[in-house]
Amino acid sequence: MSIAKKLCNSFSELKNVYSLAAVAMLLALRVVLGFFANGTLAFFGNNIKLSGAFLPIAVTGIMFGPVPAALVGALGDIVSFFLNPAGGAYFPGFTISGLLTGLIYGLFFYKNEVSVPKTIIAWLTNMLVVETFLAAYWLYFLYGGSSGSSYGVYLTARFISEAVKCIPEILLIIAVGKLSVRIKLPAGKKSL
Repeated sequence: MSIAKKLCNSFSELKNVYSLAAVAMLLALRVVLGFFANGTLAFFGNNIKLSGAFLPIAVTGIMFGPVPAALVGALGDIVSFFLNPAGGAYFPGFTISGLLTGLIYGLFFYKNEVSVPKTIIAWLTNMLVVETFLAAYWLYFLYGGSSGSSYGVYLTARFISEAVKCIPEILLIIAVGKLSVRIKLPAGKKSL
């Protein structure tokens, strides 16, 4: 299936009331996991943030495609900020990162089997594009000038962080992805 067809088909998923309700629940789960299913791990002098917030985005991509997954990724960041503005100022770069994460997982998994090789490639693509290079750029943009650190310092820290998280995240995507493809929503009338 071509990328354009995946985008069109996934957009039409939002016209089904049952699908829209499931996407809204996955968005809520993304926000909740972002608050409660996370922790910090000290590893070689880096503080590595572990979070389960990526999982609802990946599941949305598997079940409903890139457009709903991109919405869950972007809106999850925005809603999380409004529910907890004390966590820091809003920065749209991380919203863009959430959107791209949803697009990547949706393009890889929508209407495809959740296999080990495909999951590894999808995770590596997201890790390189979003979680490493782009996240390092956002952090450098936010803190680099004031701290005197170069982009390379942030990039190295992001590579170490992602190396620690790779096995658990890949295994979670495979396990939950294989379960989520078995979920069948009622056809329902397309009312939107």
